[in-house]
Amino acid sequence: MDLGEGLRKAIARLTGATIIDAKTIREFNKELQRALISADVNVELVLQLTKKLEDAALKEKLPQGVSAKDYITNMLYEELTRLMGTAFAPVMKPKRVLLLGLYGSGKTTTAAKLARYYQERGLSSALIACDVSRPAAYEQLETLAKQAGVGFFGIKDETDVRKIIRGAIAALKDKKVLICDTSGRNALDKDLHDQLKAVADEFKPDEKTLVINADTGQVAGKQAKEFDSAVKLTGVIVTKLDGSGKGGGALSAVSAANVGIEFIGTGEKLNALELYDSKKFVSRLLGMPDLESLVANVQQAIKEANVKPEEMEVEELNYSTFYTQLKALNKMGPLKNMMASMGVSAPKEALEQSEVKMKRYKSIIDSMTPQEREDGSLLGNSGRIKRIAKGSGSTEKEVREMIADFNKMKKMFGMMKNDRNIRKQFSKFMPK
Repeated sequence: MDLGEGLRKAIARLTGATIIDAKTIREFNKELQRALISADVNVELVLQLTKKLEDAALKEKLPQGVSAKDYITNMLYEELTRLMGTAFAPVMKPKRVLLLGLYGSGKTTTAAKLARYYQERGLSSALIACDVSRPAAYEQLETLAKQAGVGFFGIKDETDVRKIIRGAIAALKDKKVLICDTSGRNALDKDLHDQLKAVADEFKPDEKTLVINADTGQVAGKQAKEFDSAVKLTGVIVTKLDGSGKGGGALSAVSAANVGIEFIGTGEKLNALELYDSKKFVSRLLGMPDLESLVANVQQAIKEANVKPEEMEVEELNYSTFYTQLKALNKMGPLKNMMASMGVSAPKEALEQSEVKMKRYKSIIDSMTPQEREDGSLLGNSGRIKRIAKGSGSTEKEVREMIADFNKMKKMFGMMKNDRNIRKQFSKFMPK
């Protein structure tokens, strides 16, 4: 059970109670404690939080017109927000960013995500390969730079980090943001400390950002303190939050270490990097809609999929227009992130099955002819279904299932198309 699921379960117990008495509050707190401690949040912090909630519910006088349930839920939101840190707003100007981190932190991938983030906002960016310890680190960063569409500099098999930095600064004079990827270790030892100091002295970074894997949980706070003591950090990026049950522990520990969280990694794709905002993060955990982020993600996905705004204004649903929608959805990252943005909680297994189904549908449509995409009635022919199944690596049964699902969607689309209110709501998702 992840943290969000555990917190929502606790709130459901509270909202489902007939009366709010001492027994109800203690049961609610037990659920909370179980969820937070399972997410590796510090036990002392958890006990402080639940004690505060209990005192508020049982000893404080509630504001007039506010129910105990609403008051406690709002207080939980505020306390979790405080526990998880503050929001971050990056300075959008030319800069040099030094990325630090131990093995397995996701530092190299994060470097490419960060470069892409700034470049998409008008600051031409480039990556510098200064990880001279890990085999194939040069090749990995070079590949990621190409995928992100940003600049790259490195000297293959060179171990002198100062020489690499000097070459990079000379070669990348036209770039506004330079992001330097550095070597990692299993721990911050003397060798790593000396190497990072050499890079920092030569590179003269404006920002020194530590990359931490969410799976480290409470240990993230210790890492942040150690690196901050060694090189004086300007911030932290917490990665792999989408697949970690200890994300809450990592975020709260870093916040407790008094080092600001700048970005969070929410998936493997290069667009899966978000500005950190504890209010939005906690809102998602508690199942509250974050429509602002959802709209931004939809608009960005449409842009990345090279979809023109008029293509999303579908007048007739056929396999071609359906394919366009799937392409944009695929760019938005994990389905569970989208559902969380809408404040919808769904079983993990169901979401995973839906993602697999969407990928299969895309492959099936890829195997259709242009005529079949425009005229779905042609697919009544068993020979065509057999050919499409073979071309997409699917079974004939799976192709028929997709056709049946598509026909249901087409019927629903016809009903929605004539509803002006629904069309008005969907218009906000169109790129500005």
